[in-house]
Amino acid sequence: MAHYAEVTEGTVKRVVVVSNDITTIDGVEDEQRGIDHLDSTVPTDGSWVQTSYSASIRHNYAGVGHTWDGTGFAAAQPYPSWTLDENYVWQPPTPMPDDGLLYEWDEATTSWVEVTE
Repeated sequence: MAHYAEVTEGTVKRVVVVSNDITTIDGVEDEQRGIDHLDSTVPTDGSWVQTSYSASIRHNYAGVGHTWDGTGFAAAQPYPSWTLDENYVWQPPTPMPDDGLLYEWDEATTSWVEVTE
């Protein structure tokens, strides 16, 4: 099964599945066949972009509310101080400590705070 994200103004509105019977020719998947099928059967104001559960294309599997910049899908930015890396994954300004304790991000101090409860 092939998955396609409906993208409107850079935001994923929904993700749908298209049968391999529609997207495959001679055993080879053709993205445009899925797009053409959706364009002819599902009304949209946006466009269709193929996505993959395995993230083998476009960096991440698209989800509702994710963004699409023409290259990759990214989840919503979790905090204003976090930046998107080259793999379209949000990264904090400082890495979370790797000492086996539980931490949560504190945006006010832009640091990791140990969870004590």
